[in-house]
Amino acid sequence: MDSKERTMECNALHAAYRARSLTPGQCIEQVLARIAASGRDEVWISRVDAGALRQTASQLDALLASEGADVLARLPLFGVPFAVKDNIDVAGMPTTAACPAFAYTPRRSATVVERLQAAGAILIGKTNLDQFATGLVGTRSPYGVVRNAIDEDYVSGGSSSGSAVAVALGLVSFALGTDTAGSGRVPAGLNNIVGLKPTPGLISTRGVVPACRTLDCVSVFALTVADSWQVLSVAGGYDREDTYSRQIEMRGVRRRGFRIAVPAQLEFFGDAAAEQAFAATLDALRARPECTIGTIDYAPFRDAAALLYQGPWVAERLEASGPLLAEQPEAVHPVVAGIVRQGHDYSALDAFKGQYRLAELRRAAEEALADYDFLLVPTTPTMPRIDAVLEQPVVQNSRLGYYTNFVNFFDMAALAVPGKGRADGLPAGVTLIGAGGADQALAAAAQALLEGGEAQQVAFEPLPFNEPTVRLAVVGAHLQGQPLNWQLVERGARQVAATRTTPHYRLYALRNTTPPKPGLARVLEQGTAIEIEVWELPLRRFGEFVAEIPQPLGIGSLELADGTWVKGFICEPAALADAEDITAFGGWRAYLGRAS
Repeated sequence: MDSKERTMECNALHAAYRARSLTPGQCIEQVLARIAASGRDEVWISRVDAGALRQTASQLDALLASEGADVLARLPLFGVPFAVKDNIDVAGMPTTAACPAFAYTPRRSATVVERLQAAGAILIGKTNLDQFATGLVGTRSPYGVVRNAIDEDYVSGGSSSGSAVAVALGLVSFALGTDTAGSGRVPAGLNNIVGLKPTPGLISTRGVVPACRTLDCVSVFALTVADSWQVLSVAGGYDREDTYSRQIEMRGVRRRGFRIAVPAQLEFFGDAAAEQAFAATLDALRARPECTIGTIDYAPFRDAAALLYQGPWVAERLEASGPLLAEQPEAVHPVVAGIVRQGHDYSALDAFKGQYRLAELRRAAEEALADYDFLLVPTTPTMPRIDAVLEQPVVQNSRLGYYTNFVNFFDMAALAVPGKGRADGLPAGVTLIGAGGADQALAAAAQALLEGGEAQQVAFEPLPFNEPTVRLAVVGAHLQGQPLNWQLVERGARQVAATRTTPHYRLYALRNTTPPKPGLARVLEQGTAIEIEVWELPLRRFGEFVAEIPQPLGIGSLELADGTWVKGFICEPAALADAEDITAFGGWRAYLGRAS
């Protein structure tokens, strides 16, 4: 990633705004200059007028001048330029789905666009795609073939081709794509950027032209995992106007290492450079003590992937493009038309049989991954040249979906990130895949393992809870950084306060506990305020957490310094008889640090 692209990272932009070394107006001038200098008109289908962009930037400049850094906290994507795939509605701009005859101009933006703009992001334009989001190559558009950002002789990937290349070239900080079969991951892998495909239903698809509506996801292209997570934090969340939007129960972040599965049967279609690059990434992961890597049978994943285009789900693509194909067949790209017409070959009986087969494959896949946290695959098995795709459009496209097509079928989340590069200088992305709701766990793992991020920023930035929770006060081994904190974090808990109890408690160091633990006792007299942390935990995980607590500890209620009561650790009085009274230290950390 060169310095030009680095300056477009969300965090870098906000640091520059905070330091007053850059304003949104200056950022937009840089973006306009880069777009003009890029010579990549095929990336875009339409762009926001330069005058309108400058007016928006001027308004943000005024906010920065009046509010200072406070505006960055209030608007988490303040002054961040982004692009939108042109099958996602933007009010007042045509939505074409890369088919001029299909175009319409919506009066309202898609929910995801509304949320991003409300958070201060600046829309630059709408990007090119494989027509009707049908393709993984980036060559099926009347607006031109989108060339790869690293080597223009190679495909950019699709269908979200323009969005990926706009990010890879540093024209915008992030871009929205869509992902049904891999359209938000394949272009990321082929252009050496991050592609976040959320759990289906986590980002609203209201205002998105459907490819297969039951499987479609809005995806995020970004330069870093942290940027993609920041965008998801704004874009995600339940939308009652989208009947496929869901309240998704999020999984916790791994704290005890990573158990990673890899297909036992790897396929690269003869591309030795791709095979060697993936092997190099695996070797780097095996060298890390926190990684355990094993192999699984890839057959159920491969067979499910084949169902997407060789089964009844292709009929779902008739919903958006079928009427136009029937009335104006010449308006539809011939390869796209050939794929969509296959939908007429399937009956309602075929649809049910397909569901039965998919259920069998999903159960087999779940069993294969039962002992692992994630599945790691090459994002694509090969990287074809444009001329090869034009010569064999269906064959080459099918190969690119070998490791992607099954993910939405299995209701999974996925994150594509750059891996070790190929010997020929081309990129070779890898993708981490996890169960539905594992979005944050994937991002934290990718940042730690594949980006080398020591801080694991996204591990401490969970999405808001959308389910019942319980607040729990911890006083010892479950504190942040202590040996049992993982029992909270891996269950999706997050710290909400560092505070003290009322001055009615005494603290003891218990004997013969591993790891060492304190005991807390409420007293009427001669007590002290004890340092604690308050964590919020999904109610559905509270019972199993309590089941792990060994005697003489248990869960009761604690009174906090502000007079509120929360659940918290208490100790059986009998265990305190021979325990060391450490109340004078005021907290467990101070006691542990007594020798230093």
